[in-house]
Formats: sequence, C-alpha cells, structure tokens
Amino acid sequence: MRLTLLLSLAATALAATPAEWRTQSIYFLLTDRFARTDNSTTAECDTSAGRYCGGSWQGIINQLDYIQGMGFTAIWITPVTEQIQDSEYGDAYHGYWQQDIYALNSQLGTAEDLQALADALHDRGMYLMVDVVANHMGYSGAADSVDYSVFNPLNSRDYFHDPCDISSYDDQTQVEQCWLSTNSVSLPDVDTTRDDVKSIFNDWVGNLVSNYSIDGLRVDTVRHVQKDFWRDFNDAAGVYCIGEVFQGSQDYTCPYQEVMDGVMNYPVYFPLLRAFQSTDGSISELADMINNVKSACSDTSLLGSIIENHDNPRFASYTEDFSLAKNVLAFVILDDGIPIIYAGQEQHYNGGSDPYNREATWLSGYNTDAELYNFIAKANQLRNTVIYQETGYLDYQNYPIHTTNSVLAMRKGTDGNQVITVLTNDGSSGSSYTLDLPNTGYDAGLTLKEVFSCSDITVADDGSVPVPIESGLPVALYPSGKLSGTGVCGL
Repeated sequence: MRLTLLLSLAATALAATPAEWRTQSIYFLLTDRFARTDNSTTAECDTSAGRYCGGSWQGIINQLDYIQGMGFTAIWITPVTEQIQDSEYGDAYHGYWQQDIYALNSQLGTAEDLQALADALHDRGMYLMVDVVANHMGYSGAADSVDYSVFNPLNSRDYFHDPCDISSYDDQTQVEQCWLSTNSVSLPDVDTTRDDVKSIFNDWVGNLVSNYSIDGLRVDTVRHVQKDFWRDFNDAAGVYCIGEVFQGSQDYTCPYQEVMDGVMNYPVYFPLLRAFQSTDGSISELADMINNVKSACSDTSLLGSIIENHDNPRFASYTEDFSLAKNVLAFVILDDGIPIIYAGQEQHYNGGSDPYNREATWLSGYNTDAELYNFIAKANQLRNTVIYQETGYLDYQNYPIHTTNSVLAMRKGTDGNQVITVLTNDGSSGSSYTLDLPNTGYDAGLTLKEVFSCSDITVADDGSVPVPIESGLPVALYPSGKLSGTGVCGL
C-alpha cells in the first residue's frame, strides 16, 4: 500500500493540536499570487506594481493536486480579512493592511469559497493554516491623517498607540508600541495592553477558526506585541499557532515559545542562508546554531523550518546553483521542525526583496517536471515515511555528526530508524569523491538507500558509511529494508 494512502487513512479524523501539526509539511502561498479561478497560466502579474493579480481561494482548490504531488500535507494562506481598498500606494493583495477583521477580503472570494477550500483540503487529509494579524491595522495615508473610524471594530484613536517610528530594534518598548509604518501607508499600532482589545481579538480568533474549519494559524509580527497577550490568544484560537519572530538570536526568539506553540526558526534561517548561498559559506556556524536552538527552544519539533518566504529574498536570488538549492531544501525538510516551502521555490523562482519575491506561481505553468518540484517530492516522501513508521522520529532531535569546511552530516532518528542527511556547499561544479562517514549508528553490512538517487550503499565493517558526493548534491540515507511497500524509490 502506498504511503500517501496510508497517511490519508490515518488522517480521517483531522486534529489541529501542536502534536498533530508537528507531523505536517507546509506549502506556503500568497493567495493572490498562487492560482486564479479561471486556471489561467498566462495572466499578467507585475510584481513591481503592488496590485492584485487575481489569485483566489477557488484557484487554490483547482491546484491542490499540484501541491499534494510534492508530498505536502498542509497549506498556509495569507490573511483573509477585509483590507484597504483602492490605495494609490498599492493594493493590500498580501493581506497585512486589514481594516475590518469581521469581513472577508472579497478580492479573494466569498465565505463559501473559503469554507470550500477547508473542505477540499480535509477531504484529502490535509490541513489549512491561515495567517492572522493582531499588531496593527492599515490606512492609506500618513499617520497624521488616519481616520480611525474606518476600522472595525477598533474605530477610535483610543485603541491605538500614539504614532512613532521604531528607531532601534534593540529597544523592546519601541518594538512593541511604535508603528511599523507612519508613511504613505501607515500601520496604526493596536494597544494590545487594553483588556477590551484582548477580549475583542480572543473572541474574533476563536470564531474565525470555528467558522471556517481552520486547523492552524500563522501569527504575524509577534515580537511587536507584548508577550502576555499571546498565551490567551493562542488558547482562544484552540489550534496550533506559529508566530513570526523576525530575529536571529535564539536567546531572543526561543522564549516566545513560552507563550505560543511555535515560532519561525529565524535563528537557523540566517546561518543556513550564509552556509549555502555560496561555496564559501560557514558550515560550522550552522552546526553551532542547530545545537544552540536545541538548547534554547522548548520544542524544536514545533518550529517552522524555512529558507524562503514573502518577507525575505528568494534563495535563487543569491545563487542560481541548483545543487546549493537542493541542499537547503533537504535541510529544511529533514531538520527538526515543520518544513515550510514557499510557492515558487519548487520552480526555482529568483525574485529578490519584496515585492519581487511575490511572483505569480501560475506563470510557471505548474510544471510538475521541474527539477526542484520532484526533489521536494522525494524529500517529503522520505520524511512522511519515517514519521509514519517510527513514533520516536519527531522526538529525536537532529544533531550534527560530522562537519568539514564544506560538509555537514546530520542524524535524526533512533537506532535502526535514523535518517542521515549529508549536505555540502561545494556547488554543482564541485568535485566528486567518497566521504567515509563515521558516527551514523548503522550496523556493519546494513544496506542503505540513498533516497535522492535511489542508489544502494552498504555500511562498512567498521560502521562507517562510504557516501558518494557528486556535483555538490545532498544525500539522504535510510535502511533499505524499511522502505518496502512505501513507494520510496519505487519500493
């Protein structure tokens, strides 16, 4: 029986707890930029214009085969609330300039469409994660011209902090109380210390989740709101919540897991990018941060593992090298935490900073023959297989077992069920050689499957593994005998 069918049968009764989310693999998309209701793959979308391009919730439904074909078990969509309309400074196609939290963004579809998306996902055994914002509202105009009456329900200046710019992100008071923007599109900062504001958002988020059968939430700008707001908000949602804490220090970011189920793993994101964006990157810095995060965060299995999103330049904007791209993808999917892959990453999109990293996915034609599309499918298939077979896999924290200037080998999983991932930043022009890898925990004579090439490797008598490194490509090893009937490498 194929693993996809096994997973579908196992997910007949969907749950939305942190324990259930840690098994997922997430495909993140901007609703307006992923798929259109008319299924067009030629409709123009000028990323520099900052305008709606026509993506919709129905469009997502139309392309669920494309998403599921990569082995994803969940999607994360951008905010669904009503936004600024007809702004001369650009549209709120991204969803982060909301004005009415009780209304849906009609540009993306109807309430029936959003519910249909949740139903379509659940019919496939997949989960729906929705982005939410509690830190700010949006206004088309500078801070000194804001008409607070346009906001619903926060329709008075009293609900907001006084306008100010964040001059230092080392000043936590400024981070929490000042506005992210006071210019042409201002973002009035909600005074989330008020008890009535807390009640409004807690009631709203619980109703949003229940009204549209939402399974989880990604929470925007978490570090910009005081910590004691988030635990009640998370509890009121009643589902797994993962917060955006855009900061690279594990000592700063990990404590937010005390008030929210998970956070985006930005502490690992930055050294991961530096390690693989060129052939000169520091492997040791990345290995050190993997261990630092394990020590600082309370549960690494609930972190969001990323290398791309709509706020950071795409990986291919740093390097077009496909081998390096495959290495970071292998890391994201096979490290601790919940893998999150950004729409277009599978097509090797190379947009730089916002707004150029917000391309229309439909312009790729949803090419399922794309090299990275199929690489992601293999990596997800391996992860899904091991999770299904081995209950202790997610509890076992990934750790580096071998490093050189250009190689990082990692182990995740208990004895006999471990996945060994070997990464290199040699790049596609790197030389081919065999790495005698120690400390894998495999028994001598065991036959391993290298999942990306589907080749076999036998563990040496001394327990080391002769790992072929070719053209800078990553390697993922798992005992061949455990793959029978899973569909991995045709087994």
